[in-house]
Amino acid sequence: MRSRSVFLVSVLTAIFSSTANAQCKDSVVGTWKLVSVTSTADRGEVNKAVLGQKPSGLLTYTADGRMMAIISDDGRKPLSIADRVAAPPEERAQAYSTFMAYAGRYTFTCDKVVHHVEIASLQNWVNTDQTRFVSLRGDRLTVRNPPQLRAGVTVMLESVWERLK
Repeated sequence: MRSRSVFLVSVLTAIFSSTANAQCKDSVVGTWKLVSVTSTADRGEVNKAVLGQKPSGLLTYTADGRMMAIISDDGRKPLSIADRVAAPPEERAQAYSTFMAYAGRYTFTCDKVVHHVEIASLQNWVNTDQTRFVSLRGDRLTVRNPPQLRAGVTVMLESVWERLK
């Protein structure tokens, strides 16, 4: 009798967990516009304008499990010529270091999303999983990255996104 009860509880837990995850995934589907990015260094320093005062970006999650992220620092300068290959190396380096884009599949579990990267402006990310911790309040999505190196300093990044309608 006890094993039958344990089995029933296990089945119900799996069903409700699966339903909750599906509802969570549905709640994140859509396109989100970047509002802000804040970094916190491992020594506690906070930078509320790590990508400038008005960074721009779009984050899209589709119902069929695809995602894409495009993030640009505020104040990016155009190249001096329209040929991105022939532009001076310093300009190309600046353009590259102030822009990030990647896409792939995603797995969402209410408080965590894993981006399974298939293509990225940073080739090192291709075929990796990028884990993010998320919270959703109305039309605001807050995304926290695990600690990572940025300009040689370990930081945690937190980005705030607003749902586009």
